[in-house]
Amino acid sequence: MFFQNLNMILPSFQMKWRTILPQCCFLLVTCALTTLEAVPIDIDKTKVKSAQPVDSAKIEPPDTGLYYDEYLKQVIDVLETDSHFREKLQKADIEEIKSGRLSKELDLVSHHVRTKLDELKRQEVARLRMLIKAKLDSFQDTGIDHHALLKQFDHLNHLNPDKFESTDLDMLIKAATSDLEHYDKARHEEFKKYEMMKEHDRREYLKTLSEEKRKEEESKFAEMKKKHENHPKVNHPGSKDQLKEVWEEADGLDPNDFDPKTFFKLHDVNSDGFLDEQELEALFTKELEKVYDPKNEEDDMVEMEEERLRMREHVMNEVDTNKDRLVTLEEFLKATEKKEFLEPDNWETLDHQQFFTEEELKEYENLISVQESKLKKKADELQKQKEDLQRQHDQLEAQKLEYHQVVQQMEQKKLQQISPSAPGGESKI
Repeated sequence: MFFQNLNMILPSFQMKWRTILPQCCFLLVTCALTTLEAVPIDIDKTKVKSAQPVDSAKIEPPDTGLYYDEYLKQVIDVLETDSHFREKLQKADIEEIKSGRLSKELDLVSHHVRTKLDELKRQEVARLRMLIKAKLDSFQDTGIDHHALLKQFDHLNHLNPDKFESTDLDMLIKAATSDLEHYDKARHEEFKKYEMMKEHDRREYLKTLSEEKRKEEESKFAEMKKKHENHPKVNHPGSKDQLKEVWEEADGLDPNDFDPKTFFKLHDVNSDGFLDEQELEALFTKELEKVYDPKNEEDDMVEMEEERLRMREHVMNEVDTNKDRLVTLEEFLKATEKKEFLEPDNWETLDHQQFFTEEELKEYENLISVQESKLKKKADELQKQKEDLQRQHDQLEAQKLEYHQVVQQMEQKKLQQISPSAPGGESKI
């Protein structure tokens, strides 16, 4: 799914990618489909046949979140124009891709394609060098070997900045796979930091208040928390109750006619035979709306997205048996036969979760304190530099004024040494 799902073009290319790269680059597929059209929650789909396929040519490739995202998508676009590479890919298996053998087929692509790839690599190297220069200039460093610093970027071969080789394709695939494997974990860590910062700011604000105001603020906070927790029951993600609710309220179908196979086809929006992670996340919208409302002050939309992520991860762990981050129809139907599907446990929302401990919060606050100290020190240094520059400017202005006064005095003395014109019209010095 590495190429097929990123650009969603070349229909003849799709089926082979589905069985090969989900195992190799499954998380790239996840990020690549982030902004694709979601399940049309508010549209009444009374018939499966009426569902119109997504026009993939109109879908803008999403941002994977990688710092080399644009380069990755451009390389894919170019490779997909070569018929030889597509043919080899259709015959390739997972091991050929993971081992890098498929990358060697790059040597046989057309000259036109290789020329485009060479140009893309030169542009990417130039971009990275510019980033390095900007970073170093910000620290006022000089005498640094920029070429050596290119080694930190492992998605291309820095030893040959002008040519796109099979090594570059191999490195690009492996780098994207490795980076995106930690995508969800990084999102959870960012959310944890967000919650700690929110609590830190709240406590710091309370310190600025009087005793009476602080009690009022604490009471308001407790009231908002209680109000947020007072919501309808949330169905267990992926359970029959949850899917039937989508079937009835979102799809407009009779709950007594619920059919898992039909449900799968309805929500396979791009009709590729899989439920990807974004198509799954769209199924949880109704559940999330029970808990979160952007109009309510007590509801945090950042927490809503974290809840969505938790739901998707849970369903994937239960249903995705081969762990390729894609749910096939077979996997989906097997999951509906499990006891957990019919009699699920209660789902605990984030209301009942502890995001961090007091020890973690203190450690985070210490880190913030250290960072603030560094920033203050840097600010003081900059202020001192500003004052020094202002002092130098004032000295230069004083010297300029003094020089101007001296010039005026010399001009006056010169005029005084010249006597008035004599009767004959001659000046006498």
